[in-house]
Amino acid sequence: MSMSATDVATGPASPAVRGARLALHGARLGHRGAVVLDGFDLAVEAGEVLTVVGPSGCGKSTLLRTLAGLLPPLGGTVEQDGRPLAGPHADRALVFQDDALLPWRTVRANVELPLAIQRSRATRATRTTRTTRTDWAGRAERRRIAGEWLERVGLAAHADRLPHQLSGGQRQRVQLARALVARPRAVLMDEPFGALDAQTRAGMQDLLVEVLAGTGATVVFVTHDVDEALFLGDRVALPASGEVLAVPRPRRRDADRSALRQQILNSL
Repeated sequence: MSMSATDVATGPASPAVRGARLALHGARLGHRGAVVLDGFDLAVEAGEVLTVVGPSGCGKSTLLRTLAGLLPPLGGTVEQDGRPLAGPHADRALVFQDDALLPWRTVRANVELPLAIQRSRATRATRTTRTTRTDWAGRAERRRIAGEWLERVGLAAHADRLPHQLSGGQRQRVQLARALVARPRAVLMDEPFGALDAQTRAGMQDLLVEVLAGTGATVVFVTHDVDEALFLGDRVALPASGEVLAVPRPRRRDADRSALRQQILNSL
């Protein structure tokens, strides 16, 4: 089955990161006794948005967790930038349908969390190597960066609220800010808008496009929704059939993609 085609934490205005190139070669994915994809090839180019669409059970979420490093392949290879992918890494942020915000932390503190983890890891590394590092964000800097991202997703006024005080769409905005605040090179999104109503979902799609602009990050976005896949993706991957389809641009809601939409529906 074939489908081909490091950084200091800073705020939204920072230069774009270099997107990660992700690839699977002859990969066997799933769990022993429950293989969902076998002999699977996929190349996700640096900086592209690849949407993955298909019915339940076709391997979409398994693929995403494999790319995140949470689920090792049973065979074949999984690579980032030509090197074997070995476990989770800060280069790759994972976004779920469940916002997974920490309920006891404020909105700002939730967004700051990746930066705090980044600092903690850097501190441990400097103790081990006996070197001096000054390229991670201190408390005041983390607060500033988180504030900029909350402004960008339209939640600056809610920074001191707790997650339970927000709507579902607002919580997903917080999760988006948290995923991007540490400038990951790849963002892996598992049906993040699936639980939202149609109007809120469309707004989140528009926000995602706006927020990703200029980041340079590679995005793999899993969805059941064909129209969502066509609106967001530069390409659409269909794990069940092994097809990959390019999506014409510019990205507009009023663009006529009926023929491509029907082609995808037929393949499903």
